[in-house]
Amino acid sequence: MTAVEPESAEASGRMSHKEVVQALSGLMLGMFVSILASTVVANALPRIIADLDGSQSVYTWIVTTELLAMTATVPLWGKMADLYSKKLLIQLSLSLFVAGSLVAGFTPNVEVLLVSRIIQGVGAGGMTALAMIVMAAMIPPRELGRYSGMFGAVFGVATIAGPLIGGVLVDTSWLGWRWCFLIGVPFTLIAIALLQKTLHLPVVRKQVSIDWLGALLITGGVSTLLIWSTLAGDKFEWASWQTAALVSAGVVILALAVLVESKAKEPIIPLGIFRHRTVTLAIVASVLVGVAMFGGTVFLSQYFQVSLGKSPTVAGLMGLPMVFGLLVSSTVAGALITKFGRWKGFLVAGSIVMTVGMLLLSTIDARTAVPVISAYMAVLGIGVGLLMQNLVLAAQNDVPAAELGATTSALTFFRSMGGSIGVSALGAVLTNRVTTLFTEKFGAAASGGGEAKVPDLETLPPEILAVIKEIYGTATADLFLVGAPIAFLAVLAVVFIKEKPLSTLSGDERLKQESALH
Repeated sequence: MTAVEPESAEASGRMSHKEVVQALSGLMLGMFVSILASTVVANALPRIIADLDGSQSVYTWIVTTELLAMTATVPLWGKMADLYSKKLLIQLSLSLFVAGSLVAGFTPNVEVLLVSRIIQGVGAGGMTALAMIVMAAMIPPRELGRYSGMFGAVFGVATIAGPLIGGVLVDTSWLGWRWCFLIGVPFTLIAIALLQKTLHLPVVRKQVSIDWLGALLITGGVSTLLIWSTLAGDKFEWASWQTAALVSAGVVILALAVLVESKAKEPIIPLGIFRHRTVTLAIVASVLVGVAMFGGTVFLSQYFQVSLGKSPTVAGLMGLPMVFGLLVSSTVAGALITKFGRWKGFLVAGSIVMTVGMLLLSTIDARTAVPVISAYMAVLGIGVGLLMQNLVLAAQNDVPAAELGATTSALTFFRSMGGSIGVSALGAVLTNRVTTLFTEKFGAAASGGGEAKVPDLETLPPEILAVIKEIYGTATADLFLVGAPIAFLAVLAVVFIKEKPLSTLSGDERLKQESALH
């Protein structure tokens, strides 16, 4: 009798408040570590690339591969949660994360590092998708609000702490950049153990088939376009047969993905959500926010270290104005929207402020004062903060309750995809500008006749160092100049979103109401 009790408790799916809090501690620790992995490496990248003798496009791909792997697998993890044990899946995603971190920590070269980032990305994708699914499984919708605030705090702290921890590790001689990857391993193992002990969920097996072909085509199509945007202007001309071949292949594969998704019983991205104008425009704006947020900011850390000559720790601190701008604007806007029930004005203002931030950052160079750069970054952060979560709110408010999950995951998917495309495309612009400027200043021999290497600043004489600082300052400004019109497209998207009064019912109440009408 006693031996069966734990199993029946688990099968019932009932968890006390104490058990929920204990299980959430494991979930939040896992989320903290996976967010940390994305941000901790930012300030270490210039040192990593210099140590491993990598090029500027490798710098881009170290960020892009993790983002792409995470993005592509988010919908897949969500589907698998319908078929298999959520507890097992979340532990599997954390285990993959540990494996990727260990491979990265002991990497002998950039090729192995790229493979490790893919493994980390798949694990992080699982955490991103499953954390919300597990929360919804444990906690009634009416109580979700108070717990969601905890996750918001974890996200904020991890975002701020990541670059700082990364900078300190790189600057500490007896630790070094490899610890940026290894530091998360013990915490992830603790999270796995905590979840094993505290998470008790019933395993509900539904007869749902995973659309593997759709997932493969979406990933393949986007990856093809990413490879093109990274290599174009560097390995071959933008207007060339390689461009025509890669773009055509990417578009054809994505067209096939749409065809497969339209016929699939359980599509990875349900096409039905696009019949809502607000959802479609919110997704377009989310892609553009992703491009601006990831594409623009990923390369700022390199600018701080190479162009301004700051240490990785200082570079981490210099990212704070943007993070604070984002956190403050999203919090204040959320409170005002709750109070007055109006939200479109925040979307329009956010998209305009984001574009202004990109334009301001397009004026920087190697001599720009730190307070000026901080102010520009705060402007960009405020714009992104006003936009990001409120786009999700607008879309969720516009769809039936039965489509809430699909809509939310689609927005997350496309925002991350925009980030991947932004890092890749704007990274290609930066690589091209750096290589061109290197060739102008030092001749073709300096860049090996091809692509300029990321320099190790400590080994350079002062007169060459000054020129390299100028090159990276100019190239980073050009990057934001290219990004500004992309950000402006978000203004056009949100202007056409129709404001609809916010529902006062929870998703659960709306679902019951909709079921009663049918």
